[in-house]
Amino acid sequence: MPRQDPHDWMWAEAVAMLARAEHGQRAERPDGAPPSRRAARPAAWTPAVDVIETEAAVLILVSLPGVAADAVEAALEGDSVVVSGRRTLPPELQTAVIHRLELPMGRFERRIPIPPGRYDGVRRDTRDGCLLVSLHKA
Repeated sequence: MPRQDPHDWMWAEAVAMLARAEHGQRAERPDGAPPSRRAARPAAWTPAVDVIETEAAVLILVSLPGVAADAVEAALEGDSVVVSGRRTLPPELQTAVIHRLELPMGRFERRIPIPPGRYDGVRRDTRDGCLLVSLHKA
């Protein structure tokens, strides 16, 4: 049996893992629903969220550092809230030399399942680098 070069084997494994992860991100949705037909382009990244329910409201914190609240859409769609928008570099940084860029850029979208109930619309605010989406119970 011929010996494989460990470098080639590890590289092939890494490429295969990335392909599986990419396929999983496209095909898998946390709520099990089919991909949104509303989005013409797939999102480049998905922000992290926390969903908290109180007696009066459901609160959704969406981690969006560097994204202005007015640059984000938040809408009720069935039993979910869809948050979408785009994170871009500020104009003054467009010509800067970037030494490290770890925060994701580009279009984002997140479909967040919400607890069943009747809600009074969507309100949003920013707090500590997060978008706060409030759904007041009817």
